[in-house]
Amino acid sequence: MENRKELRTWLDDMKLDHPLVIAGPCSAETEAQVLNIAQQLKDTDVNYYRAGIWKPRTRPGNFEGVGALGLKWLQKVKAETGLKTATEVANRAHVELALEHDIDLLWIGARSTVSPFIVQEIADALKGTDKIVLVKNPVNPDLPLWLGAIERLASSNIKNLGVIHRGFSTYEKSKYRNNPEWQLAIELQTKFPDLPLICDPSHITGKRDMVFDVSQAALDLNFDGLMIETHFDPDNAWSDAAQQITPKALIQMTKDLKIRKETDSETEYNIKLNNLRAQIDVVDNQIIELLGKRMKVADGIGILKKEKNVAVLQSKRWNEILGKMVLEGEDKGLSEEFILKMFKAIHQESINHQEKIING
Repeated sequence: MENRKELRTWLDDMKLDHPLVIAGPCSAETEAQVLNIAQQLKDTDVNYYRAGIWKPRTRPGNFEGVGALGLKWLQKVKAETGLKTATEVANRAHVELALEHDIDLLWIGARSTVSPFIVQEIADALKGTDKIVLVKNPVNPDLPLWLGAIERLASSNIKNLGVIHRGFSTYEKSKYRNNPEWQLAIELQTKFPDLPLICDPSHITGKRDMVFDVSQAALDLNFDGLMIETHFDPDNAWSDAAQQITPKALIQMTKDLKIRKETDSETEYNIKLNNLRAQIDVVDNQIIELLGKRMKVADGIGILKKEKNVAVLQSKRWNEILGKMVLEGEDKGLSEEFILKMFKAIHQESINHQEKIING
């Protein structure tokens, strides 16, 4: 990843006046379906037409894609509409077939990213290609695993790289199909600012009525583009029906999304912004000071419990704290999701402190 300035070249070369848009059905179902959707998306802001050819399903028996036959349909899409094409690859055979059919953009899915063996196999098959290759985040929130996949591809001399943020699985209740965990995408963006970052709001939300809001959130965070599942009859789609939107809805959405400026050179704006950032820095330092004080109190509790041979975890007390803090947070305009995450992290750190004292 040393020459990372080269990584954005493929996107810069497109000279787009809008974020990159990759759209099309979750799955290629029939030739007529693929061509129908493509015809509705040509002459729009869509840059790449996507369709799943091989569909890794959690359990056997579900629709797993039409296979290589669908690649010929994508060739027809390119010939008849001029749209560039994109599909997911999960092994060497997929890569070879996709290259044989001149697919323009390939992506590695979340289930594949979790396996360094699979990623290396794909990297070896793509070695030296000038095709665009995007890497979806792994299923679980593991940034090093995501970065490792990118590094394996970069080591195979694949310069046209990018990443897709599609959210992360969680055992906790959430309004999302896959929690966005925006901070992980932001951290990746901070480490590699020249690596194109695409958001997949379809898989993050799992619900078509939430796709717009998540798309806007991604653009507000300076993402480079969107991958949105689009179907002319989404309710009857063969896979992921609930999260697909119609071509008409997509076209309207691309008009309604607001593109934010990265910055503003106006002097008054910068003075106000720097003042507000200075205030945040002060508050952040206060938060760290308070957390340090809280852990010292936790150390005192650990010492007392050790003297009396009392267990570290007190579930009743913990549940009382959590309930109280959720209510307090609501009064301060803080979401329940945020309060739960924050206090669970604080509680875990307190437990770590106490266990160290008791077992030390």
